Amino acid sequence: MLRCIQPAVRRFICRIVGPSHADDVLQDILVIVCRKLNSLHTPELLWPWVYRVASRQAFRHLERQRRWPQQTADESLLAELPAPSACSPTEELQELLALEILPPASRTVLALHFQEELSLAEVAAILKLPIGTVKSRLAYGLTTIRKHLGKKRSYS
Repeated sequence: MLRCIQPAVRRFICRIVGPSHADDVLQDILVIVCRKLNSLHTPELLWPWVYRVASRQAFRHLERQRRWPQQTADESLLAELPAPSACSPTEELQELLALEILPPASRTVLALHFQEELSLAEVAAILKLPIGTVKSRLAYGLTTIRKHLGKKRSYS
C-alpha cells in the first residue's frame, strides 16, 4: 500500500520542501502513515488524509529549516549530484512549482490543485482551510508566476 502512494506523495512534497529534502520528509510521512493507518476508519478518505499528513510534515520540516539554517553548500558538490527524477505531468508545471519565489503555502495549493488535479473544495478539506483562503493562496501563486514569467520574457 505504501508503494502505491509513495510517487504521488513525493511529487507533492517535492514542490513544498524542494527535491533535496523530499526523500527525508517522505520517509517521515510514510512512517506516520504506517503507524496511524489503523486509525483511519473510512478508506475513501485515504488520499485526503495522506495529503494532510504530508503537508503538515512538509511545513514542520520548513519550520525546522528556518530555525536552523544550514551552512552554505559548496556549489561544486551540488553540481556533481544527479538530478532527482521528477514524476510531474509536464515539465513546465514542474518548473513553475519549483520556483523559489512562491511561498510554501501557495506552492502547496498549486500542487494539490493542478498537479494532483483536486478541486478547490478538496484542497480546502485536505489542508483544513476555508475555501476563501485556498482561493487567495491560489490567486497569489498564479499572480506571482505570471509576474515572474513576464519579467523572464522581458529579459529575453
